[in-house]
Amino acid sequence: MALGRRNTMIFGGCIFFAGGAINAAAENIAMLILGRILLGIGVGFTNQATPVYLSEMAPAKWRGAFNTGFQLFNNMGVVAANCINFGTAPHPWGWRMSLGLATVPAAIMTIGALLIPDSPSSLVERNHINQARNALRKVRGPTADVESELQLMIQSSQVSKDMERESFVAIFERRYRPQLVMALAIPLSQQLSGISIVAFYAPNLFQSVVIGNNSALLSAVVLGLVNLGSTLVSTVVVDRLGRRVLFIVGGIQMLVCMISAAVVLAMGSGVNGTEQISKGNAIAVLVLLCFYTAGFAWSWGPLCWLIPSEIFPMKIRSTGQSIAIAVQFLATFVLSQTFLTMLCHFKFGAFLFYAGWLALSTIFVILFLPETRGISLDSMYAIWGKHWYWRRFVVEGYVDLCWDLFPPLLDEVVVVGNHTRGSMIVDNNEWKDLRHWRCNGGVMTSEPQRRRFGCKIWRF
Repeated sequence: MALGRRNTMIFGGCIFFAGGAINAAAENIAMLILGRILLGIGVGFTNQATPVYLSEMAPAKWRGAFNTGFQLFNNMGVVAANCINFGTAPHPWGWRMSLGLATVPAAIMTIGALLIPDSPSSLVERNHINQARNALRKVRGPTADVESELQLMIQSSQVSKDMERESFVAIFERRYRPQLVMALAIPLSQQLSGISIVAFYAPNLFQSVVIGNNSALLSAVVLGLVNLGSTLVSTVVVDRLGRRVLFIVGGIQMLVCMISAAVVLAMGSGVNGTEQISKGNAIAVLVLLCFYTAGFAWSWGPLCWLIPSEIFPMKIRSTGQSIAIAVQFLATFVLSQTFLTMLCHFKFGAFLFYAGWLALSTIFVILFLPETRGISLDSMYAIWGKHWYWRRFVVEGYVDLCWDLFPPLLDEVVVVGNHTRGSMIVDNNEWKDLRHWRCNGGVMTSEPQRRRFGCKIWRF
């Protein structure tokens, strides 16, 4: 947060550019390793800052589409990289061009970040209120009334600053347990779905089903195009259908494809994987992997970036996104190092392994992930207080936080349920549906509490 989202993207882009340049000019293995390390650092910085920036800049009703655009352009880069690899593979200098062209997106990233304002939330957090107001007007329009949104950010920031602990310590507090669990579980589940295996080892997978060496890179291009097209679909529907629907339907689609691919491989190559697979079975596996990739690209792929960027309060938003990115990259590394060994030992069973994780992940989403569509970042706390399971964690912290944050905006606030078990904050839009509860045992808080909160508080 000290740098801000914009400066973090600029810094990451510069390191990204340096890594690509060193790789292109590499004269030995040490230079290649150094270049890859710098690339990893640069990508880490930009992947941490960019989704959060998009979520903070976008209106709540379009936040999913804007953030999904991050994955869309990632997939464009994957397709471009696969096409470049395919075109330069026959040439002895092809690897230099392939690695060196990483400087192009790095330059675009850096220059683009120089031309945009920092996010209003980041500016407010650093006490640049006037700059935050100007940034809001740029993205909402010069005639838009941005003061209410700005005041909400200021109040949220003030409450966050009153926290006694730093963000890397505070994120482990009980009241942030739901967000922390999601920041760990969603990226881990994404990688355990098996997508990185398909992406990293597409040439090996297609070669193992007798498509041939010359077609291996082309097959990666095909999967990349499927990925790109499906992500575009996600951009259109994510704010209409909601996050949960995409997670669940996409997870089921991927699960069916994984199990079907395992069955085809078992039938084609035998239980021990010793028989030659037929061309028909090879094509069937290719089609199933394409449908699997499509299911991932419009669900778990983009949503893995979106959810962590929108569920955390301002104070720990950067920390939460950093943890999610670290988990994703660590899981990618471990799985990419172990998949070929798993494939050799378990044959088609490797696909069943990932199918099992897909089933568990989909059930996890059904039970524990609340819908975040259309909810402003500064009001995101409410979804956890209403959830059947997570409310037991957030009530002790978030209810007190809400009292400090929202009374200036409300005339009356209702708390439903036992304070130690769960609660629900009700804003003015929902208050009219609960007015009759006043006659059913509602007790107003004491006068000192009323003065502290600045509004009437009814507890049931």
